[in-house]
Amino acid sequence: MPRETPYGAYNFLVDFGGGDNPASATGGFSDVSGLGTEITLMEYRQGNDKENRVRKIPALHKAGDVTLKRGIMGLTSFWDWINRTRLDPQHKRVVKIVLQDEQHNPVLAWKLVNARPMKWTGPTLAAKGGSDVAMEEIVIAAEGIEMEPVS
Repeated sequence: MPRETPYGAYNFLVDFGGGDNPASATGGFSDVSGLGTEITLMEYRQGNDKENRVRKIPALHKAGDVTLKRGIMGLTSFWDWINRTRLDPQHKRVVKIVLQDEQHNPVLAWKLVNARPMKWTGPTLAAKGGSDVAMEEIVIAAEGIEMEPVS
């Protein structure tokens, strides 16, 4: 039975190692953005159509680039993945983003299929004595996206 209220967007796990266990996620992520897919439509008209209109036929589909942000904690997992991709351009992973309910039970997951890192951005460092957290960001390109309920 569906819930009466939507799930909060603040309770999620990310596993970019390709493991099946979402608890194997490394580091706490503050943001995940760009989850999406797009279907390109072809226009086609048969020469004997009675109406002067085109038909819209599904063609290629693609996944959007996904951006992950987290506070720097001395982990090198992003950088290690980028280096591995540099050395082996055929290296791909499955990245899993799991939405959780208030009791931290997984309820929905998105899988980025054949994912590769395409951009890493380090923190902005400023000696102003504030309480800002040093953040790093990685942009991941995927060949496909799948959504699956988690039981």
